[in-house]
Amino acid sequence: MPELPASVRLSLWTTYAWSSGTIAGTNAGTSSGTSSGSRSWLDDVLRRALPDLDHVAGDLDRLTVWHEMGEQALLVALPSPGDLSGIPAASAAAQAIAAEVGECVFVPGVGGMLVPTMSSYGSGSGGSLDLGTRVDWTAYDADPVPRHRLEALEPSQLERHLREAIAAATASLDAVGGQPFGATAARELADAALGGRWGLPPGLPGRPARVIGLAGTVSQVVDVALEAGDGALTVTTAAARHTVLLRLRRAADEALAAATNAACAVLAGWRPA
Repeated sequence: MPELPASVRLSLWTTYAWSSGTIAGTNAGTSSGTSSGSRSWLDDVLRRALPDLDHVAGDLDRLTVWHEMGEQALLVALPSPGDLSGIPAASAAAQAIAAEVGECVFVPGVGGMLVPTMSSYGSGSGGSLDLGTRVDWTAYDADPVPRHRLEALEPSQLERHLREAIAAATASLDAVGGQPFGATAARELADAALGGRWGLPPGLPGRPARVIGLAGTVSQVVDVALEAGDGALTVTTAAARHTVLLRLRRAADEALAAATNAACAVLAGWRPA
């Protein structure tokens, strides 16, 4: 089933918990120190945000500390090597790691970010069923981010820009020829379009949620298309197809991160729904 990046899901569910206080029946909107109530809401956030992962560990207690220091939203960036847009100012090493894994979460007020590292564990002797997937979150110092940058995010513009990128990529792929996405990618697109599979928290504003779903679908389909390839193309046209697909995935990732942050801004009460 299609999945959003772990950082996107953690961002949305954590901000939802901080704003609503409904997760696990605890008041996530109040400071609870290191009490069992504090651990309970965090455990429930991780269970809801990352149900596909077998083990989650690392510096996640920072989420409790940050909220107790007044943070209202956990934001996300989806960088790539050579494109650090969205990442708060931090050490070169921290930014390089975030760009390498392609995702991170951060808080805008006091500053700080968490970067996930995925890995597999187990013997694998019995095939994939014997292998588990874990994510370890590492904390890094980062500078605060002015809130007005986040309040200015306009979901309608994000959706328009993404649809323009899709149209441009489609035209370029038609010009390249071959089978741009293939039957497997088409099935992924149809499955994702059914909706209700992204594991989003309730109460998200409609337009940001729609952009999140669209961007997640595009990224998923592009990933399948890149993996499947198209043997009917020449080396030159295959390289052109690859470039177009990478450009489209980058546009989708940028829209996904921005729409997630726009949704978090609403949940945090920074802008109207």
